[in-house]
Amino acid sequence: MPQMDRRTMLAGAGALLAAPALAQADPWAAVAGQARALSQCHALMIRQAGGLVVSEVFRGPGLNRAVPIKSVSKSIVAALTGAALDRGEIASLDATLGDVAPALIPVGADPRVRQITMAHLVTMQTGLERTSGANYGGWVSSANWVSNALARPFVATPGSRMLYSTGSFHILGAVLAEVSGQSLLSLARSRLGGPLGIDIPAWTRDPQGRYLGGNEMALTLDAMVRFGEMYRLDGQFEGAQVLSADWVRQSFEIRTRSPFSGLSYGYGWFLGQTSGVRFALARGYGGQIIVIVPELQMTMALTSDPTQPARSGGYFGDLMRLIEQAVVPVAKAQIG
Repeated sequence: MPQMDRRTMLAGAGALLAAPALAQADPWAAVAGQARALSQCHALMIRQAGGLVVSEVFRGPGLNRAVPIKSVSKSIVAALTGAALDRGEIASLDATLGDVAPALIPVGADPRVRQITMAHLVTMQTGLERTSGANYGGWVSSANWVSNALARPFVATPGSRMLYSTGSFHILGAVLAEVSGQSLLSLARSRLGGPLGIDIPAWTRDPQGRYLGGNEMALTLDAMVRFGEMYRLDGQFEGAQVLSADWVRQSFEIRTRSPFSGLSYGYGWFLGQTSGVRFALARGYGGQIIVIVPELQMTMALTSDPTQPARSGGYFGDLMRLIEQAVVPVAKAQIG
């Protein structure tokens, strides 16, 4: 039977499960078949041990088109935070907003705002009321997104718990622009795009002209994988040290926990464990994800319909089952 016909047969999950012999003969094709059966899933790419093992578009834009990565953008801004630390533009993650970028603090802000640290921002533990969820529309309709986020009331002690908020990363992006004297777009292109050999298109800006930190970026599927591979390889990519290995190590240490998914969180990455191996995951609305499993030498990127929700009890749960029950077991078997 021709390869294309065989893969067509795998379009339904039931057909996939009914073909154990085929799965055994071509396990990565079986993984692709399970991803294809998820109606929101657009495309999948997986690299293991540096080699491309899956690269398929099931529906939606082609492989060479940059697509919205939504909150995977937060992992990009976290990487740029590491780059700023590597260059000494920020002394440490304990540096406070009052010390690093006092000009961003609005007049009349709670005095505690000055004591918010870079660590609080990159882990979304500022304690300020969230700008995401039901508050997102009002926030992006405001005249000054940084001031609006920093003028919100404290609903928790800074550093005490994760309050998922794009505003935290937008403030962080504004800090990075302040300390470097460059726009977030320029930083992304020079410190990540160039070394990784990827294009980073311009994206949404706030009323002050600052690029949105933590949302609305766009990348190709291959660019997502390259970014993930760089983290998997301790900050290296094709012989160049893009980020310090120390930053990567710190990024994968548990700092807090998501109240929604239950996954732990480091510096811009969700963290979990399955089948005895640890993984790091970047997650964006609709089901845009990058997954790194260093122990299995594997990086995966998956894009989905960006207009549909992907809740932990719904489509994102489906993606987690794909990772835990299909991708990781196959990768584990391949690594031997």
